[in-house]
Amino acid sequence: MIIAVDGPAGAGKSTIARLLAAALGFLYVDTGAMYRAFTLKALRERVDFSDVPALAVLARRTAISLCPSGAGDLKVLLDGSDVSAQIRTPELTNAVFNVAQLPEIRAIMVEWQREYGKRQSLVMEGRDIGTVVFPQAEVKIYLDASAQIRARRRVAQLAAKGIGVDEAQTVREIEARDEKDFTRAVGPLRRAADAFYLDSSSLTIPQVVDTLLAHVNAQRSK
Repeated sequence: MIIAVDGPAGAGKSTIARLLAAALGFLYVDTGAMYRAFTLKALRERVDFSDVPALAVLARRTAISLCPSGAGDLKVLLDGSDVSAQIRTPELTNAVFNVAQLPEIRAIMVEWQREYGKRQSLVMEGRDIGTVVFPQAEVKIYLDASAQIRARRRVAQLAAKGIGVDEAQTVREIEARDEKDFTRAVGPLRRAADAFYLDSSSLTIPQVVDTLLAHVNAQRSK
């Protein structure tokens, strides 16, 4: 069974999808982490984001693995090295769109993502899971929240890691990222026609998880 979770940056997709997968005993796959890991490699190897052929060659010789950790989180391995912390910095967050918008890179990533779905039941989250990667997914969820709430969550998340950022600036960055995600030519962020929509702005994490579990179980019983 495949559960696709889409939505804008900071809507809580990673947290919710991880908890949902744990409750169901499914694999959790964070596709954003894959794009982030590849962006990190491109930055490390100083490949220009405008050099698409070079980026495609780099992607083909890159190994990205997502492994459940003992803490219930996801360990992101880039060519065998754990980069889980390095891919969550504000600088990398602002750079990832440069590769995520490229059709050549998205095609490679989609190949990798679909391989996960061939092996086991999973909860996969991203921007185009229910529309592009797995349009046939048994359950599609679109998780949303206001830009202000998403910024507040991002600031708190980074603060917990010792990274201080300005909330007003974070709101502006999220709104700019939304505009790019909604309007990019390939794999734009949009709600699938048959997706279950949930605005989490005023909900707690347990409330969101309980609501989605009820929806998944209702779909499974059909």
